Amino acid sequence: MNIAVIGLGLIGGSLLRALAGAGHQVLGFDADPAVRATARDAAARLPARARWQVTGTIRDAAAEADLVVLAVPLTALHQVLDALVSSGFHGLLTDVTSVKGPVREAVALRLSRAANPVVGYVGGHPMAGRETSGFASSDPALFTGCAWVLCLDNGVSLDDWLTLATLFTELGARVVPATTEEHDRAVASVSHVPHLVANALAACAADDLLALTLAAGSFRDGTRVAATRPELVGAMCGGNADAVREALDELRERLDQAAKALDQRDPVRAVREWVAEGHAARRAWPPDPGRPERVPAQADTLLRLGRAGGWITTVAPDRRTVTGFLPVRTV
Repeated sequence: MNIAVIGLGLIGGSLLRALAGAGHQVLGFDADPAVRATARDAAARLPARARWQVTGTIRDAAAEADLVVLAVPLTALHQVLDALVSSGFHGLLTDVTSVKGPVREAVALRLSRAANPVVGYVGGHPMAGRETSGFASSDPALFTGCAWVLCLDNGVSLDDWLTLATLFTELGARVVPATTEEHDRAVASVSHVPHLVANALAACAADDLLALTLAAGSFRDGTRVAATRPELVGAMCGGNADAVREALDELRERLDQAAKALDQRDPVRAVREWVAEGHAARRAWPPDPGRPERVPAQADTLLRLGRAGGWITTVAPDRRTVTGFLPVRTV
């Protein structure tokens, strides 16, 4: 498959490496000339069969592509889409952005302005980030075992969706079907708010030298993603503002309950009771994947699988069925 990856940071660079290693013809582009040079140098050190090429423009990257993957920050998306539309690209388009609603809207707006908008779009998001960024941190194994959301909204071609599901499961990812709205609501709780919490915890201890000296595993793990570049956190949380606000409201309510527990006559018992729910939920994560099941490759069936916390690991060659897992819940 001929694939163009636009944006060669952690996710885009890792995808470039993984796709080339899987035997695809891959072209990459990044707006930063230094990143392009680094990616070219990295390719030159690999065996010919695993190399990729790096172009100087988006037009050159997309010229022969069957698939274009947008791996740029949300703030750069409109500019990249304009360049892609002007290039005359007519293939399949996906992205790896951590919020899906604004991307869907931007793609629809740009394609409506194209002279021949023969482009299929499927929103995507691999849950495989790290606190470090840039091509230097890229890793072709980054997606092994990760959950990769592919949005199956009304109007999305099931054939296009299955094309991407096949591609990404072959890289070792677990593809999760969901709608755009379902994705944005879910990641607000498990990705975006944790970034805000990590930053708040780090800031609270910033001026307490004794606390920083004593900090160990709990502080390290609880603040790990505070090392993420602020512009990335701003884009993901600000781009998903409504869902993040709702998730923050729920978190504040729970923390208020913790504060009330500390005011009880027996705060030890009250706090123990307060933490019980979260303790049980964390011990049950990740869930037991259960047994593999073969299910029809139909939109409604796939969405039910995703809503139940399931995922798919393979798409049958005839695309009539997929192999899915419905996790066993212990909470």
